[in-house]
Amino acid sequence: MKLVIIPTYNERENIVEMIHAVLDQPTGFHLLIVDDGSPDGTAAMVKEKQVEFEGRLHILERSGKLGLGTAYIAGFKWGLENNYEYIFEMDCDFSHNPKDLPRLLEACEKNHGVAVGSRYVKGGGTVDWPWHRRVISKGGSIYVNLILGLGVNDSTGGFVCYHRDVLSKMNLDAIQFIGYAFQIEMKYKAKRLGFKIAEVPILFADRVKGTSKMSLNIFHEAFFGVLKMRFQKI
Repeated sequence: MKLVIIPTYNERENIVEMIHAVLDQPTGFHLLIVDDGSPDGTAAMVKEKQVEFEGRLHILERSGKLGLGTAYIAGFKWGLENNYEYIFEMDCDFSHNPKDLPRLLEACEKNHGVAVGSRYVKGGGTVDWPWHRRVISKGGSIYVNLILGLGVNDSTGGFVCYHRDVLSKMNLDAIQFIGYAFQIEMKYKAKRLGFKIAEVPILFADRVKGTSKMSLNIFHEAFFGVLKMRFQKI
């Protein structure tokens, strides 16, 4: 079985369209929404769609905005407890194209480890990004590889497929970071556990509807978090 995890906070403009886009894929994905108490009614909209997608659409509701990383950890644990073999993470704002899910699955099946939707391999890229954002993002991955030797071109990418063996062998309670650094930490720990990481080219589009959750704190966490990973060997 295959589970896609999408964390949400105030995504009423995207959530219904995203539910259909994921669950209408021919590969038979299931979808778990982890909602952090969205005041705009996102969770209620998900519950309405559960009638239509009975048994394939699930929701975890949390009491507040607790961070992207903790939302994924909660989702990973739920997926493992419910015996999913492949567990995905992706955004709700359509920056990740649900049509790319089958390609990530195919790469993960061949790799039996981790498959990352990558902006920075041949065939990948970004759409409608200003030059300075491309420099920061690409420079961040170069920085990660210099410090950690991760060997992944898109180390901060958040469109990922994990085989359950990867997540079950991690101590998920020991994951320290919640933003960009969370994505780096997960890949770093997977590599240290001996799993291969495949990169699948994707086009990453900028959000059209809703409000970005990006902040300077997230970049700060990523910059210093990488140093912490390197020198504390987390």
